[in-house]
Amino acid sequence: MQAESAMAQPTSVRVRQHLEKGQFAQAEREALALLTEQPDSRDGLYMLAVAQRMQGKFDAALATLGRLEECYPEYPRLYQERGHCRIMQRQAPEAIEAFESAVRLNPALPASWRSLEALYRMGGREADAATAAAHVAKLASLPAEIVTARSMFSDGETEAAEALVRRYLLTHGDHIEGMRLLAQIGMKYDVLDDAELLLENVLRMEPEYRAARFDYVQVLLQRHKHRQAREQVQILRQAEPENRACLTAQATISTELGECEQALELYGQLLRETPDHAELHLSMGHTLKTLGRQQESIEAYRRAAAARSNYGDAYWSLANLKTYRFSDEEIEQMRRAEATPRVAIIDRFHLCFALGKALEDRGEYAESFIYYERGNALKKSESRYRPEYTESNTRRQIEVCTREFFTQRQGWGCASDAPIFIVGLPRAGSTLIEQILASHSQVEGTMELSDVPRLVQQLQGRGDNTSPRYPAVLRELAPEDFARFGEQYLADTALYRRGKPRFIDKMPNNFRHIGLMHLMFPNARIIDARRSAMACCFSNFKQLFASGQQFTYSFEDIARYYRTYVELMAHWDEALPGRVLRVQHEELVADFEAQVRRILEYCGLPFEQSCLEFYKTERRVHTASSEQVRRPINTEGLEQWRHYEPWLAPLAQALGDLADA
Repeated sequence: MQAESAMAQPTSVRVRQHLEKGQFAQAEREALALLTEQPDSRDGLYMLAVAQRMQGKFDAALATLGRLEECYPEYPRLYQERGHCRIMQRQAPEAIEAFESAVRLNPALPASWRSLEALYRMGGREADAATAAAHVAKLASLPAEIVTARSMFSDGETEAAEALVRRYLLTHGDHIEGMRLLAQIGMKYDVLDDAELLLENVLRMEPEYRAARFDYVQVLLQRHKHRQAREQVQILRQAEPENRACLTAQATISTELGECEQALELYGQLLRETPDHAELHLSMGHTLKTLGRQQESIEAYRRAAAARSNYGDAYWSLANLKTYRFSDEEIEQMRRAEATPRVAIIDRFHLCFALGKALEDRGEYAESFIYYERGNALKKSESRYRPEYTESNTRRQIEVCTREFFTQRQGWGCASDAPIFIVGLPRAGSTLIEQILASHSQVEGTMELSDVPRLVQQLQGRGDNTSPRYPAVLRELAPEDFARFGEQYLADTALYRRGKPRFIDKMPNNFRHIGLMHLMFPNARIIDARRSAMACCFSNFKQLFASGQQFTYSFEDIARYYRTYVELMAHWDEALPGRVLRVQHEELVADFEAQVRRILEYCGLPFEQSCLEFYKTERRVHTASSEQVRRPINTEGLEQWRHYEPWLAPLAQALGDLADA
């Protein structure tokens, strides 16, 4: 009976039990059986290599680890196991290289650190040995649950790591390393408000924890809190003036704040020391693109691709210029890279989107769609997007923000008419409208400012999504509250402005918060940039966003989001009649001058010829349409989606009647 019970267990469990009991030959047999059923099983390959090493079959173990690396190149434990094999073969340099790779991917591997300490001392590298010893001591001082969760996170087992660290914190209370790990998990899942709060608490408890402060900088950057991020970088640089990570972060902040020449100087300084640093070349390319220096940005992106083979983001950055055309050689290189088993998932989906665009430009639509579809599926696999939250928020907005609600609050808020809000969906023509308005002598073009979403998060509080305070909390606020919100918004956004009387906030997702924006700024202008459903939704499906916009990676999600958007905008039209100017992208392109005059009249701005010649305006543009709005108006993009019509039936079905609107 006992033998029958053991055989009923999953093969992977039996392999692990044999290893724990020292039954290495049995473990090898079971692992081989597992791999017959699942040839690419990560755990099967890893346990087979361990069983082979423990039997002295070092060459076989290394061959197994080679197979494992082809499939899972970011798996830290494969490098640790390789290090153990190299030690047994008395190959110290190779062992050191393997263990260093292991701890670079997973700093919570005490066995690797202990081995490195011994190997460094044997080689007379006392300073390195002391560093390794410090890591060993640090891990030994931590609770086992935190170390295990850290290893799980580094191994890609994020959900299990989150569950373990949350259980520990609930049971034992605040723990610095546990909180930092939970913040990093939040960053991975784009739950940035939680990550920010956790890291603030960590730094309150241990202000000198530089690694946590650097994590905090990354969160602030992702939340577009550039002033606060700069303050945190300055604190770090006071302790380590030449820290390269801090210099890189400072360059990123400078780009976002419009100090692009300073950013280029910093990137140049860093690249002089490490001329083959792919990520730095990529960042420099982004800054040059923002400035409109297209050829130089292309050269920077190409250097990034040359510096690291399979670097998906470098190829996607070229594709994302929208005007770049790939050579036969580049397309073949991308195909090979995407087909390489060992390529990381982040590189793979970047390569898929780049190949989709490259083949689209050549009219090879069937294969192009295959790559777009694959890239979206890979990207969505890393997302936690739930359309129900957006839809329930829309229902609550409609319930709370009625015409009577606004009538009772008429005249509330800040009297300034400086902001011009452009809302809608991404890829709906908002950057074109922004460029037209920013070409006016009285209007400042800024970027997609995150100040309204941050205020919403503040009003929302720390409750869960099942019982949110916002937007119902708007009923409880007094006139002075909305005036204060408006004044604070103006003060915070001053960082991105250069003194013109009017300025643009082009955060598309703000369409969900028009009620709040109206109460803050009753005299501000709000423009809804709209594009026909099929064109808009498919354009989003083809776009790989740097962050956010998680609804764009499946036809079902994007169709539901578009339908919610149309429903909510119809509500704003009813509750605030005439408040929002709708600009249909197709009409803007078809009757350009008339539509430009209409936009300027709505904004209370006199007509200026420069708005018709928007493509001549030199300014920073941060969005995917940066190169497109530097060309005269054209109709080439209006019906591009029809090339893919044979594969878009699921999208049309999900959109329903809107597909034909």
